[in-house]
Amino acid sequence: MPRRALALITALVVALHWLVLSGVPLAWDGAQPPPSERTGPVFSTRSVAAAPLAPPPAPKAAPAPAPTAAPKPAMRKKPAPPPATPAAADSPVAPPESPMQGGGAEASAAPAADVATPGPAAPASAPQVEPPVASAAPLAEEPTTAAGIDIAAPGAGMGRNAGAPPPPVRIPAPTRLSFDVSGQAKKFAYNARAELLWQHDGSRYEARQEVSAFLVGTRTQRSVGAITAQGLLPEKFSDKSRSEQAAHFDHAKGRVTFSANTPDAAVGPGAQDRLSLFLQLGALLAADPGRFVPGTQVTITTVSARTADRWTFTVEGPETLDLPAGPTPALKLLRLPRKDYDQKAELWVSPALHYLPVRIRLTQANGDFADLLLRSSSAP
Repeated sequence: MPRRALALITALVVALHWLVLSGVPLAWDGAQPPPSERTGPVFSTRSVAAAPLAPPPAPKAAPAPAPTAAPKPAMRKKPAPPPATPAAADSPVAPPESPMQGGGAEASAAPAADVATPGPAAPASAPQVEPPVASAAPLAEEPTTAAGIDIAAPGAGMGRNAGAPPPPVRIPAPTRLSFDVSGQAKKFAYNARAELLWQHDGSRYEARQEVSAFLVGTRTQRSVGAITAQGLLPEKFSDKSRSEQAAHFDHAKGRVTFSANTPDAAVGPGAQDRLSLFLQLGALLAADPGRFVPGTQVTITTVSARTADRWTFTVEGPETLDLPAGPTPALKLLRLPRKDYDQKAELWVSPALHYLPVRIRLTQANGDFADLLLRSSSAP
């Protein structure tokens, strides 16, 4: 019996050694690999777990290797002496890091591609440079004179000799004009009050017109600038209802810029805004009334808060108006639309008030209009 037991123990010990040398840990994970594949992987796997993991005091630092392989080689130090294999065992660990680094490189490359894609979109802003030139061209093609004001006798063609002297002007005295207003806005009839305040000191001027109506609101136009030998030289024109839009004159460059984000416009000398225009016309008439017989045409570059265009007024002739201020002799000038959406403008100026406006009627293409009738005049 003792010999049989000893033989069984000996056989068991030999079997255990053979199993250890054959890579029992791999057998625990799955089916035993064929003998031809056991030798290489067995030693590399056992040595990977044994060499790196045994020395560190904190096992948490190396969770990557299989936890099942770690304890067994640590208990058996005799098979571990071959040190040549750990270098080969580290190579399988590096590849998992390489794909991670590769992924990081691709991720960093992707944002670079996103940043590059807006680049080609930049030329889309280039077409936006062309509209200012196109919009300014029509004005540049209009005939220009030394004063930028064309005065044509009845039956004569427009335009004067460029060398001819500018027409004389006579600036009216500072005045406050009050108006009764009737009109239509979006098919809604309304009545309102308006005031035109004209002030100057001989070298600088300010004109301000305000129209206020119940349920319609207030609209204010303002023109400021200099007074020259040729008349008014506007520098800024503003038009405000809910918000304000403005036009800024640069006479040195012959251009007007707009706050409404519309293209610049080219203008010549003598250009006026839509408020100073009426005062400049009165100054021309006051200086030489006999020149402006019925049929005479006056063309002036006129600037709004968004655009610039050439406006031509035709002298219609004298009329006597029945105004809130009383019967008033006046001279009528008419501006007819030249194209769709143009504004029709009718202006009556009074010789008794230095040719200041006593009635202004503006009619839009959709039928909306505003009719200002003088109620009173006084010093400002």
